[in-house]
Amino acid sequence: MQPLAAIAEPRRVEILRLVWREERRAGDIAAAMPVSFGAVSQHLSVLRAAGLVTVRRAGRERWYAADHAALGPLAPVLEQMWADKLGELKRLAEAEQRRLDSCASRPLDDPKEST
Repeated sequence: MQPLAAIAEPRRVEILRLVWREERRAGDIAAAMPVSFGAVSQHLSVLRAAGLVTVRRAGRERWYAADHAALGPLAPVLEQMWADKLGELKRLAEAEQRRLDSCASRPLDDPKEST
């Protein structure tokens, strides 16, 4: 499978994000995903076949890491996409905090006055 086709699936992109900066065990990857371990294993197999992740066995465990060199020009595109998502999440969190602060600063109505 070609690298671009492999990362066309959003869950595979999420797996790549999880193993981008550090090697992770297959079980840890699966625990971070909203799908079964079997589904994660299949996604990891596709990523391996495309050469986008490496695997290292340590006893019974398999450790996965992104192969940045194999991604070539896709690597900076993915990093920018993740940065954009983090920026949007930050913006939304700050807007929610402002809304909560605004609600907290309003005086509560006296229930006696509304009768």
